[in-house]
Amino acid sequence: MTAILIFFVAHWYLSLFCQTFYLHRYGAHKLFTMSKFWERFFHILTYLSQGSSYLTPRAYAVLHRMHHAYSDTENDPHSPHHAKGLFDMMWKTKDIYNDYLHYKKFPEERFQKELPDFKLIDDIGDMWISRFLWGTSYTLFYMYFVPSGMWFLYLLLPIHYLMGPVHGAIVNWCGHMYGYSNFDNNDKSKNSLIFDFLMGGELFQNNHHKYPLNMNFAAKKFEFDPTYPVILVLKTLRIIKPNPLAS
Repeated sequence: MTAILIFFVAHWYLSLFCQTFYLHRYGAHKLFTMSKFWERFFHILTYLSQGSSYLTPRAYAVLHRMHHAYSDTENDPHSPHHAKGLFDMMWKTKDIYNDYLHYKKFPEERFQKELPDFKLIDDIGDMWISRFLWGTSYTLFYMYFVPSGMWFLYLLLPIHYLMGPVHGAIVNWCGHMYGYSNFDNNDKSKNSLIFDFLMGGELFQNNHHKYPLNMNFAAKKFEFDPTYPVILVLKTLRIIKPNPLAS
């Protein structure tokens, strides 16, 4: 059982870090720059960590930029306030994501500038065989390590299969439904937690919508964004360089 819990927590937080650090703060907002080597490194790490639920950085960035531009309006690609429920919101997001991923639709120019692109990894990550093999590997790991009689641990497998979308659904639903607001952003964004270890700072949605160029998603002294100290370490190591427009 210990091996299963360690694996689940490791998968949860590594995938979450790649989503908030690389897909969101770097890919969508360009809060910092990095060399081509490190961009490739984090791109590959995102694929390895998300596995069967890999989200292409280019399509992710387009949707997220649209989300900021149209927050909680009918044009928002994932507002809970224009969906019948959580799964309806996720399904709508999937359809819009796939439209941009497979070039069925083309976004406005302002939503597609400077998008991270690594076609080889993106093509592999989107292949059904890649998703199938990752899902199979998770299942085999559980079959080997789940103790006899603890069948309920298999209920964690769907989260592994859909880790990327699960993280996105939690942030988009809770971050616009539950919590408190520090700022009036003319939308329904909320801060769901004051110490957001669960989602790596992503649930400071109200703060983030007010100051989208802040690398630290926490805004008040009592709030804590656990991804921000990691960003400071990467800055000190010169792996990333803050965007002059960011703060």
